[in-house]
Amino acid sequence: MSQAPQTQANSSPAALLLATAGSFLVPVSLIGLLITVAYSNVGKANRDQGSAAAITQRIMPVGTVELKMVAANAAPRAGEEVFKAVCTNCHTAGMLGAPKFGDAGAWGPRITKGENVLLEHALKGFNNMPAQGGGDLSDLEVHRGLVYMANAGGAKFAEPAAPAADAASAP
Repeated sequence: MSQAPQTQANSSPAALLLATAGSFLVPVSLIGLLITVAYSNVGKANRDQGSAAAITQRIMPVGTVELKMVAANAAPRAGEEVFKAVCTNCHTAGMLGAPKFGDAGAWGPRITKGENVLLEHALKGFNNMPAQGGGDLSDLEVHRGLVYMANAGGAKFAEPAAPAADAASAP
């Protein structure tokens, strides 16, 4: 077996030192340049975050709360109004097992349980139905909406009357 002759070109200590320094300084210089570019962008971002607009944006509330003011002397809504405002969402389409409006077959078994049981279910919720149908209603309005729907399904319930004004003003 023959071996290729080895040459000793540039094997002086100065050339070796120069090659070692070059192989070390070139990558270090490139890394330093990348760090400088990266920090110049971060510095700009930090300057922007200190502006009044940026601070206002960061401390802005996530949500808001709106209070619905109801007049104390507002008359309770009629059954049809309650149905159109709240109940129609589920009872028109029969969503999640809700008896459809005007469907005597679906309302019949419920009506036989009595008005009081139906009212309790409407007020407190039953099966998939949330309390008050998910609306913000008075008990009287829920009762009127229930009577309106049940009567359309074959019941003969009387729509409840509003409490007398005299009883409300009595001490």
